Amino acid sequence: MSAVIPLPDPAPRARDPRLAEREHHKLAKRLRRQVGQAIADFGMIEAGDKVMVCLSGGKDSYTLLDILLQLQKKAPVPFELVAVNLDQKQPGFPEHVLPEYLAGLGVAYHIIEQDTYSVVSRVIPEGKTMCSLCSRMRRGALYNYAEANGFTKIALGHHRDDIVATFFMNLFHHAKAAGMPPKLLSDDGKHV
Repeated sequence: MSAVIPLPDPAPRARDPRLAEREHHKLAKRLRRQVGQAIADFGMIEAGDKVMVCLSGGKDSYTLLDILLQLQKKAPVPFELVAVNLDQKQPGFPEHVLPEYLAGLGVAYHIIEQDTYSVVSRVIPEGKTMCSLCSRMRRGALYNYAEANGFTKIALGHHRDDIVATFFMNLFHHAKAAGMPPKLLSDDGKHV
């Protein structure tokens, strides 16, 4: 005969706030160092660059902006940062969040408004993925804005999952083993 004896829930461990703060600082320092090293290794930012930091509202782009703002303070070369968001008019997107956040940081920013959502919804059949058309339209809007406003570089936040997804999309759709390069020149040669 077997019996199930219920065990009490373990008491939650009190986490030392100093330890959590120290871990946060270690992670932030490591990210700054790695991003700074990538910028140096690949010549991503040069003296006098005007960098358009594209903010989607996701953790990747928020993190990218934060790290670039920190690096800008200690960089050996001067460069300008401007945060740019493309409001694609997706239903339910909280339009107020990014402007309030950026204004609170004191960061120069611009919101581009372009209703790509309606176009993509009309062109792509329901149930099919909208990603490829949507990304082309988004890239076109960002490139046009960058050119019209004198940006020399465009910064996009990506994480490991994005890189892996790009690798497999290239493998299955284009029959080539290619990932996402750290620095990409646009097809027309106008944008980095």
